[in-house]
Amino acid sequence: MPVTELDVRTADGVMDVYLHTPDGGGGATPPVVIFYPDAGGVRPVMHDMAAQLASLGYAVALVNFFYRSGKISFDVGKVWSDPDLRAELTAVMGKADPASVVRDTAALLDVLEGRSDVRADKVGAVGYCRGGLMAFTLAGAIPDRVAAAASIHGGGIATEEPTSPHLRAEAIQAALYFGVAADDRSCTPEQQELLTAALDKAGARYELEQYTAAHGFAVRDNLSYDPAAAQRHWEQVTALFARDLPTG
Repeated sequence: MPVTELDVRTADGVMDVYLHTPDGGGGATPPVVIFYPDAGGVRPVMHDMAAQLASLGYAVALVNFFYRSGKISFDVGKVWSDPDLRAELTAVMGKADPASVVRDTAALLDVLEGRSDVRADKVGAVGYCRGGLMAFTLAGAIPDRVAAAASIHGGGIATEEPTSPHLRAEAIQAALYFGVAADDRSCTPEQQELLTAALDKAGARYELEQYTAAHGFAVRDNLSYDPAAAQRHWEQVTALFARDLPTG
């Protein structure tokens, strides 16, 4: 799939974004999907996943929301067991809070709206781990722009913090999908109950599916990668977009 690197000017600098688009031309203008990586950042496996989604007819904007720290990524096979790497990751994530990432994404959407080769009036969002938090947050922050959002083993999506994105449930217009791991300290059963209670009260359109797998199951270079769970999540995410962000 073709990929174009975009330099998006934000309030804090220049964010690198990688726009994966379908092969060929002459068909329908592809709708945009914002793709937020996991805590490992933008790396080959994320490009592979973005390209796979682009092959279905989407313009997939793979976002480096760690750009404040540079073009940086982490070896997810080592980062959680290496104290120094983990400390570095914690510092990097601290510069990429959800509110800042929403502002960054708004700047990206302004850029994409100026392009004739993509459709950015209504967009999709998908994210993994930390990126799952970003995708869900985006749906509540700019509800008139997000048609569908998927959070896959997302952490921090429903907490007691006043900035928790589930508190914006009543604003959300998007169809939502949550793929949660049965073994995940960042999305506990209690947090899932908090999430579903808020979504039910708001009358949101959503599905929450629990996978018999560990956090990180959907991403190939994670130690916890589970091929069957990864395939299942992919079917669910692509079905969500086919239904609520059609390419035709």
